[in-house]
Amino acid sequence: MEHIHVIGGGLAGLTAAITAAESGARVTLYESHRTLGGRARTAEGPYRANEGPHALYRGGPHHTWLARRELLGPVVPVPPLEGLRFRFRRAGAARRTPPVALLRLARRSARTAPVDGRFLDWATGQVGEEGARAAANFAAAALFHHDPGALSARFVQERLVRLASLPPEARYPAGGWGRLVERLAGHARAIGVIVETAARVDTRTLGELSRTGPVVVATSLDAARTLLDDASLTWESGRTVLVDLAVRTRRGDAFVVSDLDAPGWLERFTAQDPGLAPAGEQLLQGQFPIGPDARRAEGTARAEELLDLGFPGWRERSTWRSEALADGRTGAVDRPGTTWRDRPSVVRGDGIFLAGDRVAAPGLLSEVSFTSGIEAALLAVKAAGRRPGSGVDLNRT
Repeated sequence: MEHIHVIGGGLAGLTAAITAAESGARVTLYESHRTLGGRARTAEGPYRANEGPHALYRGGPHHTWLARRELLGPVVPVPPLEGLRFRFRRAGAARRTPPVALLRLARRSARTAPVDGRFLDWATGQVGEEGARAAANFAAAALFHHDPGALSARFVQERLVRLASLPPEARYPAGGWGRLVERLAGHARAIGVIVETAARVDTRTLGELSRTGPVVVATSLDAARTLLDDASLTWESGRTVLVDLAVRTRRGDAFVVSDLDAPGWLERFTAQDPGLAPAGEQLLQGQFPIGPDARRAEGTARAEELLDLGFPGWRERSTWRSEALADGRTGAVDRPGTTWRDRPSVVRGDGIFLAGDRVAAPGLLSEVSFTSGIEAALLAVKAAGRRPGSGVDLNRT
């Protein structure tokens, strides 16, 4: 039986390793860090912040896949009362409701939006320019991009519809995404996957591995480009300032502040999962996209503007703060005239397959990693001369 090698221990790599092992293959997963998870890591306490805002979407394929394997674990929805604490920044002021035009647009099927046109142009024709700009900025919560209106109308509308669904699709793994990674890793080991951490694979090592079986490269696209020495492995992503903040609890704080004047989103994650911060404190996480030439301070300033609107006195109440710049680490975005099918192919030739959040696979944010991980693993199993076993059925994922 040929060996299947998986490089990368994030969501894509763990999904690929489990899928290949369920098909009966021998699998080894190599992770260069000492811990698994990739961008799904959660900081150790007392403030259990994810690497940027994270949520599972109930309508997505990996929600069902995880549940069938009893890997989903405890997940929490948005508490109904917290929905009353949703705030929108419009014309510099905090409002309790979004523009009616945004709600009207969110009810339009994504199939009505053109692939070839810009979202702002198409949406303006549907609901007017003011509503179109508000909708574009609202959708940035699932785009991490500084100019959502310039992206493909179909691409943005697909995300707008899911973000604005009622009841909300978002679900949150209790304890943070790190708990979900622990369950995935435990299951992988239980079904025979050999997991090697602190195991860096370079071009020479890759060549040695590929002589003993197919290889799934489940790293960032930038790392894959270097590892495979393939200049074609490029696709646009976002550039986003990530802000994490803990504050002492105050009655009346917002749950979410969504910026409709510019792309930006701030969420109180302890509203649904109080254990993410010590008793008497709240954990806030936000993302603020900035342009390719902008400085991080621009995103920080916008974050503080939203904090002023939704969390009065936050400066005096702050107990912990962390900031980071995520550049090219927030998933693929599609320009007009392109879809997910135009991104780098999963199949790289010579028994090499690619998985991750910027490759040719459908889905919203982490769903792309999940879907590509399954596809890459099934193709690797086929390349190894085995038929997929009953443990994997693409029609059921």
